Amino acid sequence: MIENSFAISATFIAYLIVMLSIGIYAYKRTSNSEDYFLGGRSLGPWPAALSAGASDMSGWLLLGLPGYAYAAGIESFWLAGGLLVGTWLNWLLCAKRLRTYSIVVNNALTIPEFFAQRFEDKSKLLQTISALFILLFFLFYTSSGLVAGGKLFETVFGLNYTTAVIVGTICVVSYTLFGGFLAVSWTDLVQGLLMSAALVIVPIAAFEGSFGDLNIALHAKNPELLSLWNDAKGQPLSAVAIISLIAWGLGYFGQPHILARFKATRSNKDITTARRIAVSWTALSMAGALLIGMVGIVYVDAHMGGSIKDGETIFMLLVNAIFHPVVAGILLAAILAAIMSTADSQLLVSSSALAEDFYKQVLRPNASPKEVVQVGRLAVVGLSIIALMLAMNPESSVLGLVSYAWAGFGAAFGPAILLSLFWKDMNRNGALAGVVIGGVTVVLWKQLEGGIFDLYEIVPGFILASAAIILVSKFTGGASESILKTHLEYQRQLDSMD
Repeated sequence: MIENSFAISATFIAYLIVMLSIGIYAYKRTSNSEDYFLGGRSLGPWPAALSAGASDMSGWLLLGLPGYAYAAGIESFWLAGGLLVGTWLNWLLCAKRLRTYSIVVNNALTIPEFFAQRFEDKSKLLQTISALFILLFFLFYTSSGLVAGGKLFETVFGLNYTTAVIVGTICVVSYTLFGGFLAVSWTDLVQGLLMSAALVIVPIAAFEGSFGDLNIALHAKNPELLSLWNDAKGQPLSAVAIISLIAWGLGYFGQPHILARFKATRSNKDITTARRIAVSWTALSMAGALLIGMVGIVYVDAHMGGSIKDGETIFMLLVNAIFHPVVAGILLAAILAAIMSTADSQLLVSSSALAEDFYKQVLRPNASPKEVVQVGRLAVVGLSIIALMLAMNPESSVLGLVSYAWAGFGAAFGPAILLSLFWKDMNRNGALAGVVIGGVTVVLWKQLEGGIFDLYEIVPGFILASAAIILVSKFTGGASESILKTHLEYQRQLDSMD
């Protein structure tokens, strides 16, 4: 338990009041399913960029990534570099195109609905299976955020882990339930700024010397921590290890909660500005997270006996050791911000999959927009309970849970999204094959280990899904005339919106 928790508690409560106030205000502006799931496509460049970044990074940015840097040193730069390049390419290749195409195909709100409309799938099979994969992988992704919340409340307030996870879940569900996409996006703007500020302030305060001094200190502790090509034990990094770390960047093309921000941006012209903001924010935030981990190595060695029980708590321990309780409360609220900014987005996308892609398409095709919103809100509660059950293991790793869900989305949806935006001859059968093979490959590959199976599962999943889309589309006759006509209209609209 962190000392002076009363002052920190007061700061947390004030923070939650502000977030709930935003949620209540957004509730008054939410009248239909487009408002609830995409905010009426009204996001400007700043909320679009920081909402995408904050919902992307999650609690792993302040727990998992610093914890990895604390354990591995410079090796963690491979992971951060892959993520930064992936962020840039996702905004560059997908943002304008997906926003435009989703409007052209009958204003599709969700990724499964976009696939169904893009490929004229009357059977609803593609939409249903895509929604199933969203529900499967988001349960793991959301549970990672709840695990991070459990570690936060357990460390700060000395709560029992189970109680801590429940408290964190209630915090997230409360404003997501009422405000929907606008609440999520506006709170993400605040949370993104708070996260980046904390990631800059903490490493500077923890290590007052220059980067050169940090280099000397790390070299004295363990010179292998400064090697890009060896692990912390001095063993050379294999090609499989390096490719696996860089390949995290592939995941961006298939993350529904990030892709939703592209569709919700108010204009294509805003996306160029949003891309610059998003890439800059990501670079700054990840640099801060890596520095926290490496500064933490030196700080723990000098002030905490040389080791800590859980490396993923290094940010919290540094904040408590260095700052006044009020300031510490604000900085620790950044972790809550990171957790909430992603978990809320994941719950919202999952609820949209249930409400839009199951309830409306399969069970109640004539459901009113208001009814769909109510089902979506009920789904938020139900899904959060299931994710809560998955998060009850205190030994769970935040980074481990995120890596599985990240790979699942990246392989199941990434190739399908990219090829649907760029390849006119892709058809429904190809899309279905890509989603199924990408998702199943990740699930099966994860169960194997040793040799080539140590490769991060997103790599084989992405490759096999891409091959399946191309081969199946070609062998099943390619796109129909009506699909080709829609694709031409999309290209015309894309040119006119730039």
